[in-house]
This record gives sequence, structure tokens and C-alpha cells, in this order.
Amino acid sequence: MAVFLVRMNGLIKKIFKKKEIKEVTTEPPFFTKDVYNNLPYIIGDYTYGKPIVLHWGEKANLYIGKFCSIADNVTIFLGGNHRTDWVSTYPFNVLTDFFPEAGEITGHPSTKGDVIIGNDVWIGHGATILSGVKIGDGAVVGAGAVVTKDVLPYEIVAGNPAKHIKMRFNEEQVSKLLDIKWWDWPVDKIKLNVFLLTSSNLENFIENHTQCNSE
Repeated sequence: MAVFLVRMNGLIKKIFKKKEIKEVTTEPPFFTKDVYNNLPYIIGDYTYGKPIVLHWGEKANLYIGKFCSIADNVTIFLGGNHRTDWVSTYPFNVLTDFFPEAGEITGHPSTKGDVIIGNDVWIGHGATILSGVKIGDGAVVGAGAVVTKDVLPYEIVAGNPAKHIKMRFNEEQVSKLLDIKWWDWPVDKIKLNVFLLTSSNLENFIENHTQCNSE
């Protein structure tokens, strides 16, 4: 792992140098699972980024797959929903120092459930993901998007609220990628296929993988 971080640090610095960006850091903890290793979140290997995760004791958890790219200032809500079905949305039962009479009232704040983010997902700068949302493998969330509904595998969404922009690949290609699940390969196999993974020739990747499986 240490060797991997050193190599990644060098690669990122080269990229940013070409773009005339003066400073970049991959100082540990770099991977998301190491940032939140003292919390019950389930986060896969090699996912990086430090999202702001907000909750107020609701029974909801965060699940993030492997190889996700999470930009700065991404916020994930595991709850915090005010009760729009009540007469007032005000959190009387939370502010019991001022309203002790509301101390036994429950159900506020509320949650719509776990946030589940698949593998190889790219979440852009400043995006917000609300509770109960599921984001499929290979999806892309645009910068500043507010995700209130589920995102399909390999779907690109953007805006407030986030809306469908396009699919990254056609239905057949998506199906094959979901069968391949390259993120579950052993790391050595991923390294051997890194040039295919970083190519826009998807059919070549699928064909090579099929050939490898048939041997």
C-alpha cells in the first residue's frame, strides 16, 4: 500500500505540473476508508476523497464501493430531514433546553435510509447526496449536483435537483461491464489491465476480458 501511494503521489504531481497547478497532496490518510476508520461506514478499497457526512443519530449508514473518486466539498446526508407532514417543521424535540415539554417526542429529524454508492463512481466537486439515495456502479455525479433520487449504473446526472444527462455506454455495454466487475479483480490483475481500463476502446476491453475468461 505504501508503494502504491508513493507512485500515485508522483503521478498526480506530474499531472498537476503539466496543468500549471502548483500544489497537490496525497498525504495520508488518502483513502476514504482510512479517514473514517473509527466509524461504522462500509467503504471499499482505493476509494479516495473526504466527503462531509452528516447525521443526527438516525438509523442509517453509508456504503461506498471500491475505486470511487470523490471530489472536495461533497456532502452526504444520512438524515436531517425535517417533518414536512407535521404542522411545524421546527425541531422542538431536539431543542429541549428551550422546550423540555417536547423531550419525549420522537421521529424528528428523520431519514429516508442508507446512502449506497457503488464502485467506480465519480462524484464532482460540491455535490450533495441526500439520505436514501443509491448510486449505481460507474455512475457520474456532476459538480454541484443535489442528488435526491437513485442514479442508474453508468448514468451521468447533474443539476439541482440532479437530472439525467446521458448514459456513459449503451445498454449492452453496461450489462457486460456489470458482469465483468473489474473492481473485484485481484489488484495484480487490475495492474495488468490498467492500459485497457484507461482506454476509450470499451469493446477492446470487453473482448480482451472475455478472451481471458475463456482461456
